[in-house]
Amino acid sequence: MREAVVLSGGFGTRLRSVVSDVPKPMAPVAGRPFLAYLLDCIERQGYGHVVLATGYMHEKVEEYFGHRYHDISIDYARETSPLGTGGAILNALQHCSEEQVTVLNGDTLFLVDHDKLCRLADEKATGLAIAVRSVNDAGRYGSVEVDAESRITAFREKDPAIGAGLINGGIYRLHRSLFDGWRCGQTFSFEKEIMQSRYREEAFYAFATDAYFIDIGIPDDYARAQTELPTL
Repeated sequence: MREAVVLSGGFGTRLRSVVSDVPKPMAPVAGRPFLAYLLDCIERQGYGHVVLATGYMHEKVEEYFGHRYHDISIDYARETSPLGTGGAILNALQHCSEEQVTVLNGDTLFLVDHDKLCRLADEKATGLAIAVRSVNDAGRYGSVEVDAESRITAFREKDPAIGAGLINGGIYRLHRSLFDGWRCGQTFSFEKEIMQSRYREEAFYAFATDAYFIDIGIPDDYARAQTELPTL
């Protein structure tokens, strides 16, 4: 059974001016939590089990979704104190049975073909495949550079001067062995302490697609989501 972890514990600092009473993935979009749209997409991609990595206002998520959403069974990996993205993923993996799991950011919607993403990870026998997208303003997010074989060759920090480029879309197909040496309960960043520190020694790959992408982390894009998401 295909399993996914959704990072659902965001504070939503940049959204505080418009959303202050729920965690960021629960921000209402046209009358439904953003996370419901994300779970709809996950279900359509064939996932049967999802672990929601919660923290800030975890009870809001748990009360709304419970332990089943349509055909998806849901478990919760709650943080009692912030663990960073790496610690949150490792904590959630304790609730997964598969060796390979898909991890998604709970505040972005990226309509990736997960069959193709998983196939790339299998064909390359890689511990990490990242869904990436070409955008005109990569400097807002930081960019990813790849070679002709789709192997990741560099991660660039946020910089307005970057212009167009590939960005990390916040969807990862990963093998749990990536976390060997880390202890559950440790606080660490998945992006900095695994992705960016190990891509030179280990072959990590990018799956590039021009599929629909939105990040609701700032008010302008959150407002755009109100009209775009219901029509998808």
